[in-house]
Amino acid sequence: MKFAYIFLLGVFLTSCANNEVGVEELNQNKTDLISKEEIDYGKLPFKNKNGNLTAVIEIPAGTNHKYEYNYSTQNFECEIRNKKPRVVNFLPYVGSYGFIPGTYMDPSIGGDGDALDILIIGESIKQGVIIEIKPIATLLLLDNGKEDHKVIGVPLDPKLNIANVNDYESLTEPMKNIIKTWFTCYKGPGEMEFQGWIGTDSTNIEIEKWIKK
Repeated sequence: MKFAYIFLLGVFLTSCANNEVGVEELNQNKTDLISKEEIDYGKLPFKNKNGNLTAVIEIPAGTNHKYEYNYSTQNFECEIRNKKPRVVNFLPYVGSYGFIPGTYMDPSIGGDGDALDILIIGESIKQGVIIEIKPIATLLLLDNGKEDHKVIGVPLDPKLNIANVNDYESLTEPMKNIIKTWFTCYKGPGEMEFQGWIGTDSTNIEIEKWIKK
């Protein structure tokens, strides 16, 4: 059983690392995106002109450097720790990671002061791409006792939804175990505490809670 789990994880990560999708290909697939040289990501609306949620990709799947969008400089910058660029000392990100535009986790009601984090299951997407997504679940986590939940989503474009996941019910147990294991281990033992999962409907309610006012 342990060997099968490790093998599955390896296949999943290899697929991510070998299938990074560029801006040109996403355009061909009619995915909603804008070149990162042309936009202030901090001013994107909660939903795009098609009425769909989007995600801004900060970290492509299959990579280890911890990038974040800096709203002041309007650049994607590698986090600096101990005067060095932060590299996750664990397996690479198991999905493309970023944030949902138009959201703000207000500290006055328990948020962390940032936009909602989201992990996209599917083809690896380049940094700076804005991709139409569907939220399907939320991984509930505590980081040193503070809420640090992660929304899980999939691309609306079926060509990029390689796992063929469309809701919480179709998110398989092996996928959930991989995502849970990664987020509870990537910072080191005991740093992240798993609290549980919530499904698609509850995730949509949670997202609505954090729409930027």
